[in-house]
Amino acid sequence: MKRRLTLHFPREAVHQPITYRLAVDFDVAAKILRAQVAPNQSGTMVVELSGDIDELNAAEAWLERQGLGINREPGQIQIDPERCVDCGICSSVCPSGALVFEAPTWALRFEAQHCLVCEQCIPSCPFEAISLGMSLGMAPGLDRR
Repeated sequence: MKRRLTLHFPREAVHQPITYRLAVDFDVAAKILRAQVAPNQSGTMVVELSGDIDELNAAEAWLERQGLGINREPGQIQIDPERCVDCGICSSVCPSGALVFEAPTWALRFEAQHCLVCEQCIPSCPFEAISLGMSLGMAPGLDRR
């Protein structure tokens, strides 16, 4: 079974070997999709955990006991078609290829099934057309091919 979580590290917890403990103590594999964790600062990490349902539940309980905040609904990238001008900047920072800037129309296309929800596209958009929301995919009408 797989679960995608966003882990919020308080300053005092960033030094903990979280992914190592998940693997050794709970037999849970942690695929890090995005991480912003620095020494002596709070941090955030988006992970996809894989393992047996009971082990995943035990691992999540352990993470909470370590003082980490857990968001079980990491959300989905949303693009506002009213703000998007198809500049393509976001596609240049997308590591998974979920944001595609296509010729010959030069229109932005979002492929949600490829999105890692790494959020790198959000600060790259000069028009603030990209946000993190709870519904899947992009706003209707953005794919203008």
